[in-house]
Amino acid sequence: MNIFNKYPYLIAEIGVNFYDIAQKEGMSDMDAAKFMIDEAKKCGVDAVKFQSYKADTIASKNSSAYWDLSEEPTPSQYEFFKKFDKFGVDEYRELAEYCRQVGIAFMSTPFDFESADYLDEFMDVYKISSSDLTNIPFIKHIASKNKPILLSTGASTINEIKQAVNAIEEVSTVDIAIMHCVLSYPTAYEDANLLMIKDLAENFPDYEIGYSDHTKPDKEMAVLTTAYNYGAKILEKHFTLDKTLQGNDHYHAMDPVDVVKFQDNIKFLSRINGKRNKQPLICESSSRRQARRSIVAARDIGNGEIITYDDLTFKRPGTGIYPSEIENVVGKTAKVDIAKDSILNFEMLE
Repeated sequence: MNIFNKYPYLIAEIGVNFYDIAQKEGMSDMDAAKFMIDEAKKCGVDAVKFQSYKADTIASKNSSAYWDLSEEPTPSQYEFFKKFDKFGVDEYRELAEYCRQVGIAFMSTPFDFESADYLDEFMDVYKISSSDLTNIPFIKHIASKNKPILLSTGASTINEIKQAVNAIEEVSTVDIAIMHCVLSYPTAYEDANLLMIKDLAENFPDYEIGYSDHTKPDKEMAVLTTAYNYGAKILEKHFTLDKTLQGNDHYHAMDPVDVVKFQDNIKFLSRINGKRNKQPLICESSSRRQARRSIVAARDIGNGEIITYDDLTFKRPGTGIYPSEIENVVGKTAKVDIAKDSILNFEMLE
């Protein structure tokens, strides 16, 4: 079954980017988060997604960074997460209610058992991060909430994905979307491997397929558009209002201009995709007659003559007998005089 009621379904991952927007704009963290929700809604995003965690439950104090330190200079995962773990249940409840008021779906990725529990109160769909794909106890805990799950698959094997899916299905019958993802920040274009979307569709034919993108937005939003064209129905990308801000999730995030470009691409794809079943189109009806060929007399054929192959040729327009019918013409007798270059029809023959 489908998790969402429209496709493509675009999720703008605000994540923790609102903290930097708050600092830049001189507003509170909550006001910045709501401001970003408003901007996502304006440009046509279907859902916004945050990240719920506490540094003490997500990373060891001895953890090192795995991102581009020139963009996010914090050398420790613990130190990074500590900067952005101020919000808890009350704040996310307020944001969920605000999303309801403005008419956009609220989501947040839980990174610990506590956040998975409190998000259940006001969230309809869970997202499991690539980083937790092998965290089977946590996956089962989320699955026990009996809500649809988006399963990110960055840095994983097919067997690891199957283990995660099996873990979900051991405790629940919820719908699952399997999200192609590359766990590299930013993902180089040559590492995007969008063909893996098709591989996931072949390996998991009974599940929806999506794509969580970490490439830098290209000028035409071709990466996200191609992912959709390859079969990713659910699309997720980090969202910012200023790509120049320092921080792990700004420089590879889309902004409202990018979202509008993507939406325009989807509208164009809808126009050019058209019907799936091959058949002549109304716009081809004149061309079908004029550009195809008919059986034409190659010489003057007298009344009573038996038609041979040498008597015939094939020319435009296709308003007479198609060349595919030649076996039904050769051997027939002309009922009338047929002038050279005449388009044959069966009324001339017996």
